[in-house]
Amino acid sequence: MKPAEVRKLSSDDLKTEATRLRREMFDLRSQSTTEKVADNSRIGKARKDLARVLTEQTARKSVAK
Repeated sequence: MKPAEVRKLSSDDLKTEATRLRREMFDLRSQSTTEKVADNSRIGKARKDLARVLTEQTARKSVAK
């Protein structure tokens, strides 16, 4: 997910996306301990996507104040 795509999401969509990414990271970490992850780079990509979403949420909160 690119930063421009994150900026286009509504606030509710950002919350939903953050929840989905946290769940995906949990699942990937669980799979990595049992050695069932086909693509290890997905963990890093999910982490960076979550960081983008959380950064956008923080930016919107600071603008709203």
